[in-house]
Amino acid sequence: MQDMIKRIVDMDKKARAITEAAEKEKAESENEIQEKAARLREDYLSQARRRIQVNRELEQQMAEQEWAKAKARYDEQRTQMDALYAERGDEWVRRIVGAVTESKS
Repeated sequence: MQDMIKRIVDMDKKARAITEAAEKEKAESENEIQEKAARLREDYLSQARRRIQVNRELEQQMAEQEWAKAKARYDEQRTQMDALYAERGDEWVRRIVGAVTESKS
């Protein structure tokens, strides 16, 4: 009878040890899953931040190129207008003054 009780107690101890080991493994697995999820999230956010920075730099370059084109166009137009004014400015002034003085008479 003592042997039977001892075997039952031993089996209970083994079952508890197995249960504890399984619970410990489960807890470790859950922690590992949480850590992996956190790493994956951080990796994803890091990649997204890099992409945003690259896109920002590309957009800045494109904007600067567009501005350079527009500035060159405006500078060319200003140069043309300055040349026209140098060539015909006196004539324009005479016409404007003439138009104003004739309309008052």
